[in-house]
Amino acid sequence: MKVTKALAAALPLMLVAAACGSTSSSGSGGGGLVISSDLPLQGASADASKDTNLALKQYLASQGGKAGKYTITLKEYDNATAAKGSWDDATCTKNANDHVSNAKEIAVMGTFNSGCAKIEIPVLNQDPKGPMLMVSHANTNPGITKKWDPGEPEKYYPKGTRNYGRVIATDDFQGAAGAQYAAKELKVKKCVVLNDAQTYGVGVATAFKTEAPKQGIEIVADLAWDSKATNYTALMQGFKDKGADCVYLGGINDNNGNQLIKDKVSVLGPNDGAVKLIAPDGFSGFPEMLKLPESAGMYITFAGLPSSELIKAGGAGAKFVEDFKKANGREPASAYATYGAAALQFIMKAVAASDGTRADVTKKAFSGTVVVSKEESLIGKAFSIGPEGDVTVKDMSIQIVKDGKEAFLMPWAIG
Repeated sequence: MKVTKALAAALPLMLVAAACGSTSSSGSGGGGLVISSDLPLQGASADASKDTNLALKQYLASQGGKAGKYTITLKEYDNATAAKGSWDDATCTKNANDHVSNAKEIAVMGTFNSGCAKIEIPVLNQDPKGPMLMVSHANTNPGITKKWDPGEPEKYYPKGTRNYGRVIATDDFQGAAGAQYAAKELKVKKCVVLNDAQTYGVGVATAFKTEAPKQGIEIVADLAWDSKATNYTALMQGFKDKGADCVYLGGINDNNGNQLIKDKVSVLGPNDGAVKLIAPDGFSGFPEMLKLPESAGMYITFAGLPSSELIKAGGAGAKFVEDFKKANGREPASAYATYGAAALQFIMKAVAASDGTRADVTKKAFSGTVVVSKEESLIGKAFSIGPEGDVTVKDMSIQIVKDGKEAFLMPWAIG
């Protein structure tokens, strides 16, 4: 880890942990509380997650390590395994129980993957000293907070009290935005929809499929891809006689996404050719993917605003990204890093307004009284989290892979 001057100055106030279970004293005595991050620190999402932790440390240092009268330390949990190369069900379960059992821990920033969140939220909800607050910067599956699949969202809140919020828009908006852009801007008529058979992927693919017919797009194939497949040449060959002019990838890049992109281009041609390639933000923030020649021309929706737009907007968000660049020599690997800091910003405001107990932190977070003003907001707009757990700001962006980077094309209005 690169230790900047600002970070070095803040280290006594912060718990810098390399993996789940690492610990260090803040020296804050009885007033010290822990806020944790819960992210996949191994596999394809590692770059985005590590930069998110850097962003959290940067924000915590900018606040002097304090939320109101409470000294805050950060504890990093890893919810991925080397064997799986992504988030892992058993590890998410263990992390959730570890959050609850850590007496100093007051709230969780995470998770990155919606499937992991669905495992952890009910455990935190049943915390005898809680419910314990979790705020995500990246979960976009709608069912965590609103009606989606059977039993959702009630089954995640067995105590009947909400303890989960997010600072990002949901996949019902994102999938719809992808279909609207495909029809109105790319003029596509026939799409293949693939999903990775995980919670996030199925959800965003469903939203795309629901919106597509409304936009005059015919879904000519609807399949799950096998993340363990050696290649997808035969899969792509099967689409050639369907007349598809669009392939939509509902899922995360971790699930063999690079091979999927390579074989799409190999069989169906370049992404700026006859068959467009469109993906949700599960493919955003992956440096290895961006290095692939085959990723050029790929369209990616993002449920928020990228760093470039935050810089253009000026204010606290622009300063935060610029400070990150100065400290690390580059912009964050993913825009989710800044949204992670925004989630921490909200959590710390809730902590500052509370009596320092888990139950009261959660109560304050959903009371409607915790508001991040435009002047201080790291995402460029004033925001709060509603009683159901969804953020009051719903930004959406359309990006394209160009010259090995994600280039912003336009915002996309959602309602």
